[in-house]
Amino acid sequence: MVAGAGPSLERCGLVAGADPDAVSFHTTPAAACQGVELVQENAPERIDVKLALYDEIEAVLAPDAVISSSTSSIMPSDLQANCKHPGRLAVGHPFNPPHLIPCVEVIGGKQTDPAVVDWLMAFYSAAGKQPIRINKEVPGHLINRLQMALWREVIYLVNQGVTSVGDADKGIAYGPGLRWALMGPTLTFHMANAGGMSGFLDHFGEMNESMWNQLGDATLDAETRQRLIDGVEDEADGVSVADLRVKRDAMLIAVLEALAKERG
Repeated sequence: MVAGAGPSLERCGLVAGADPDAVSFHTTPAAACQGVELVQENAPERIDVKLALYDEIEAVLAPDAVISSSTSSIMPSDLQANCKHPGRLAVGHPFNPPHLIPCVEVIGGKQTDPAVVDWLMAFYSAAGKQPIRINKEVPGHLINRLQMALWREVIYLVNQGVTSVGDADKGIAYGPGLRWALMGPTLTFHMANAGGMSGFLDHFGEMNESMWNQLGDATLDAETRQRLIDGVEDEADGVSVADLRVKRDAMLIAVLEALAKERG
C-alpha cells in the first residue's frame, strides 16, 4: 500500500520523490513512538483499546509530544480519561482514503491545551491537508454526522421502494456530489439564486422546510441490511472491492488535480 501510494501523492503535489523505505514498521507501539513529536493514533474504534494503548505509549513519549486520534466517533474528552498528560491529546480525524482525501477534523477535549489544537491545524495544513476546526464535542464529530444524515434518507427511500441502491448512489455522484466536490452545500445554494442566499431562502425556504418535515427514519434490521448488501452487489456488478478502490483513487486523483489547477 505504501509503495502504491507514493506516485499518487506525487501527482497530487503532496510529496516529492516519495520513498517507501522512509516508512519504518515496528512490532510494538512503544518502539514506534520512541522520540516522536506526533502520534497519529489509528487503533480500532473501541475506547478500551485506545486507553490501553495510551498507557503503553505515554510511558515512552516526551511530555510535550502530541497524540492525535483518528477516531471517527469517540469524543476526545473520553479519550483523555486516564492520560498522564491529557492536555496533549486531541482528535485529528481523516477520511478514507486518508492519504488522498484532504479534509481532517481537529477537535480538542475538555483538557486539551488550545495550543495543541492550533499546532495540529498548522501541522495538517503544512502536510497539504485541509483541516477544519470543530468548536464543540459531539459524538461522530461533524462530517460523519452529515454523511449519516444523508445515508439514512437513502436507506429510507430504498426501503420505501422509491429508488434502488445503485440509482441513489448515481444520483448523488452525478448530481450534488459533483458540486460538493467544488464547494459545500451552503455556498452552492448561495449561487443558486441571483439574490444569493437571501434570495434562495425567499424562493426555496418554505419548500425546504416542507421536505425536512417529510424526511424518513431508517433502522438497520436484518431485512434492510440484506437489501443494502444485495443492492450494492448489483451496483458493483462483479467488480471486487480492491478493484473498486483502485478505480475510486484514480478518479479522486483526477478531481484533486483539476481542483489544484483551478485554485492555483
